[in-house]
Amino acid sequence: MQTAAFFSSSPLPADRAEEENINTAQLLSLTVLLHPIMSSVSLSSQLNKVQLQRYLSLPQCGLCQVTYVWIDGTGEGLRCKTRTLDSEPSSIEDIPEWNFDGSSTYQSEGSNSDMYLIPVRMFRDPFTRDPNKLVLCEVLKYNRKPAEQNTRFTCNKAMEAAQHFQPWFGMEQEYVLQGMDGHPFSWPQGGSPRPQGPYYCSVGADRAFARDIVESHYKACMYAGVKIYGTNGEVMPSQWEFQVGTCEGIEMPDHLWMARFLLHRVCEDFGVIANLDPKPMPGDWNGSGCHTNFSTEAMREEGGMKHIEDAIEKLEKRHAHHIRCYDMHDGEDNKRRLTGAHETSSIDQFSAGTANRGASIRIPREVGKDGRGYFEDRRPAANCDPYVVTEAMVRTCLLGETESD
Repeated sequence: MQTAAFFSSSPLPADRAEEENINTAQLLSLTVLLHPIMSSVSLSSQLNKVQLQRYLSLPQCGLCQVTYVWIDGTGEGLRCKTRTLDSEPSSIEDIPEWNFDGSSTYQSEGSNSDMYLIPVRMFRDPFTRDPNKLVLCEVLKYNRKPAEQNTRFTCNKAMEAAQHFQPWFGMEQEYVLQGMDGHPFSWPQGGSPRPQGPYYCSVGADRAFARDIVESHYKACMYAGVKIYGTNGEVMPSQWEFQVGTCEGIEMPDHLWMARFLLHRVCEDFGVIANLDPKPMPGDWNGSGCHTNFSTEAMREEGGMKHIEDAIEKLEKRHAHHIRCYDMHDGEDNKRRLTGAHETSSIDQFSAGTANRGASIRIPREVGKDGRGYFEDRRPAANCDPYVVTEAMVRTCLLGETESD
């Protein structure tokens, strides 16, 4: 359509005027039709991506971009900044420490704001591609002591103490895709979709929403080197899940945090938000968890069921402690989710069972049959800190800690 006609002071011939009127009507009709979608995605996502590719495809002349990623003072938010290195790093040791302004990330006061970024794990960058890197960092204060929100530090200590047990983890991250308008993406404006039932592991335009984002995130994780295990549509419409693992020790939370960064970054490109709230929609809708699968070498071997049962007994004795560790606000977030309904256990009661998704701890049916394997702790919330969750499980099940905080 030739939009220049709308700004011309000269009259158009009759046939041209009729053509423009038809095209204008078509445009207005299309705008009305697309308005709910356009209003729910960010303006940045609508910038010209063809122009972006022109610049991303430029040669780097032997230089390398490294994006430093860290967790901010909220314990949930992720931050990043990028610098140039003279060559591609071959290992984490090749990436230098850096610093940032902690007063702008809720991590320090302005009068003493410099904080250190300590690289701990390196990934390939799926957004700017090889040779560029993403690097997950720990945060140290001005005195080089761990920042208050640096939960990786104590988690790593616990993993080192328990490494002879060979603890394996797999974590299932649920999330809801949300529009910029604060509504779950693709939900009717001012209303709700059909009740839960047809959405879990679904196929079809009327029940599987924004699969483009899910597939893009999956490929981004694979390219980066994140140990993504799989993905599926979840019970609530616009709710999805991805799984990371199997990972041993500190590798598990490292990889989950990077998978979360990639999810938020992919969603940014598509103009929507990944919501990790444990109960994003009140009412008869499922919440979002981060179910955590756990095993040791002894659990995986013949006769492992006894070790699984021993670990579950220890978890029962520290139920209240783990509830405080399993979301970002000492259990207050999980109060909205762990109600005993919607495939959850009650927050006030500990339970365990084979193939029971309404229990605190689920023993998979094949594990019960084989008498060895792993168990699933279904209590962690979607917004949990995986460093805190895995550390708590190791300290309770393997290091013999019994006190409650």
